[in-house]
Amino acid sequence: VQLQASGGGLVQAGGSLRLSCAASGSILSINAMGWYRQAPGKQREWVSCYSTFDGLTIYSDSVKGRFTFSRDNAKNTMFLQMTSLRPDDTATYYCAAGATGLCGAEGMDYWGKGTLVTVSS
Repeated sequence: VQLQASGGGLVQAGGSLRLSCAASGSILSINAMGWYRQAPGKQREWVSCYSTFDGLTIYSDSVKGRFTFSRDNAKNTMFLQMTSLRPDDTATYYCAAGATGLCGAEGMDYWGKGTLVTVSS
């Protein structure tokens, strides 16, 4: 499975961005997919994840209510709509997918290259 993330950029605080992640390859093996981010000097953290096992999408507390995960099965693409962006959302965002159905990073088998989001104050 190959993942290609796009949509990052520079935005002012309070603004919005939509990230996309196109998947190709053996996508029928995928049971969980989501977004992670890594800010400069910090560890990678998960942002949002969807599992086909329960059909639920979960969000980290830091983005809940501001970010929305969605997917377009016909286009094999997942999205992360980000609103009310804050400077502390600045990070490289990675899309990921896995076969186990688990939403933790340990459950992800495939990672995109990342797209940089910079939020200015």
